Amino acid sequence: MKYSNLFSAVFVTLALSACERPAAVVTVPVPGPAGATGATGATGSTGSTGTTGATGYTGQTGSSGGTGATGATGETGATGDTGATGDRGKTGNTVVIVPPAQR
Repeated sequence: MKYSNLFSAVFVTLALSACERPAAVVTVPVPGPAGATGATGATGSTGSTGTTGATGYTGQTGSSGGTGATGATGETGATGDTGATGDRGKTGNTVVIVPPAQR
C-alpha cells in the first residue's frame, strides 16, 4: 500500500507521455512517513481462584432384613387297603390242538 500511490503516479505519467499531445503535469499527493508508535500497555493481573467447598459425609450402611420362618411339614397320608386275592387257576382238562402238516 505504501507504493501504490507512487506507482499509480508514475504509470499515469508514462501513459500520458506516450501520446502525441503535450504532456499534462499531474500532481499526486504522497503521504509522509508514519509517526512513532506508542508504548504497549501493561497486562492486567489474573483474578484469584475461589476456595473449594468441604467434602460431604458418607451415609451409614442400612441393616439387612431378617430371614423368614420355615413352614410346618404336612401330615403323612393314610395307607390304602390291600386288594382281595384272586381265585386260584383251574388245573387239568387242557386240550392242545395240533394242525396237520401241509403237503
